Amino acid sequence: MERTVAHLLAAKGSDAWSIEPDASVYQALEVMADKNIGALLVLDDGVLVGILSERDYARKVILLARGSKETRVSEIMTAGPITVSPTTGIGECMQLMTEHRFRHLPVLEDGTLVGVVSIGDVVRGVIEAQQFMIEQLESYITG
Repeated sequence: MERTVAHLLAAKGSDAWSIEPDASVYQALEVMADKNIGALLVLDDGVLVGILSERDYARKVILLARGSKETRVSEIMTAGPITVSPTTGIGECMQLMTEHRFRHLPVLEDGTLVGVVSIGDVVRGVIEAQQFMIEQLESYITG
């Protein structure tokens, strides 16, 4: 049985940090630094409208010589991010992240945000699944 996003969320929890689109990029950076995270979900009245990553900041603020306190999150966020559901397999998550070159996937269930998974969560899930398979094969062989 393939592990799913639900397995990842059960292990790590469903905490997902967010910010509003009209907040300043500086405020977003403060939250990311405080929580030691690399991306924030952007919610407008509880609805996912985007995601803001360190990469967005580096490419759309720093390299363009914009001010963090004057620039709004909505100006640089990635709008309409790709999402997954709790039933999505971790293999599919890995494929999406590799193909689209991002490191965070918001998780929606029936349109409601229920968490976020990172590339680290997915890699950890893959390793755990492989370890389980190895243990099962060893048990079968020595059984």
